[in-house]
Amino acid sequence: MVVFASFHGTVTAISDFATGQNGASEGCYRLLSVQNERGETVHFVVAPATYFVDQDMVSPGDQVTGYYDQNAPVPLIYPPQYRALIVVKDNPYRNVKVDYFNQQLTSSDGLLKLNPAANTKVLLTNGQAFSKSPANRNLIVIYGPATKSIPAQTAPYKIIVWC
Repeated sequence: MVVFASFHGTVTAISDFATGQNGASEGCYRLLSVQNERGETVHFVVAPATYFVDQDMVSPGDQVTGYYDQNAPVPLIYPPQYRALIVVKDNPYRNVKVDYFNQQLTSSDGLLKLNPAANTKVLLTNGQAFSKSPANRNLIVIYGPATKSIPAQTAPYKIIVWC
């Protein structure tokens, strides 16, 4: 099971990343360098399967959050290098939560509870409709306003099921 961890900061550089596959994947992998406000840097390996919320294009200077599997093996190098599973570009008109949501659609950290409305889109990462319950799954939730309660409650715009 994926246990999501994240790193938020400003994109400082984007470069090609060689995978050593005899040039067959040349240009398909990128290295996204992100620095937070404390000056800490993380390199995200962006693969063709990395999910970009709303397919946003990312450029140096953009504020992003990169999500990775904290249980995945990583090389012991500095700065740390993680395989990006999901990248979210900051947008003042939406909030995004990536987490495991239980049977009650409450996030694993207990900070957000989902109350899907009839017009909430529930999709797979490929954009196709998801017909089952999103409960007890890893989800990418895109939402707007939320209550100030704990957990905050929201009727999300879109729920993307991370299978």
